[in-house]
Amino acid sequence: MKQKLDLDNWARKDQFHFFKKFEEPFFGLCVTVDCTTAYRQAKESGASFFLYYLHKSLVAANETEPFRYRIAEGEVLVYDRVHASATINRPNGTFGFSYIDYYPEFAAFVAAAAVEIERVQNSTGLIPSGAGENVIHYSAIPWVNFTGLSHARRFGFPDSCPKISFGKMTEAGGRLQMPVSIHVHHALMDGYHVGQYVDRFQELMNA
Repeated sequence: MKQKLDLDNWARKDQFHFFKKFEEPFFGLCVTVDCTTAYRQAKESGASFFLYYLHKSLVAANETEPFRYRIAEGEVLVYDRVHASATINRPNGTFGFSYIDYYPEFAAFVAAAAVEIERVQNSTGLIPSGAGENVIHYSAIPWVNFTGLSHARRFGFPDSCPKISFGKMTEAGGRLQMPVSIHVHHALMDGYHVGQYVDRFQELMNA
């Protein structure tokens, strides 16, 4: 489900009208997330660490309202729920895009994700059939401890979906940490809102 945002009474209406005209309206930043507790809990429960942190990220994104905003025909739509379109690596070194429904309950999310991951890993296609605008574009780059990241973009194609990438987990001072890159449409949110998402994601990873 979705509804239109009341632009006339939106506190950010000036920012929206300003940044939506940009050829490149996305801005991005990289943060380091402590994943010591999350990694331990995932391993103790036998869960995939990738699905564990992906679910925590989706919870944080769904709780941070601007991450559920999308632009369509000059309007801002507010989705009740956003899902994951994540890159899934294959044994032959290629990858495919997946569509994984978001469920607040981790067990339900894992069950749905397992089916989709198996489908992608046993296919040769790239684009999933189910993905729409109410997704976050996720990618994992577990081989690289990056400090910056950019995305391939088709500037002529209308796109307002957030893009979140996870890097290589490393150890420092007895703690495990992981770089996370976040790119978002500046007409829909500012650094303040990205900070809200990051803080909530870290809280969930610490829980």
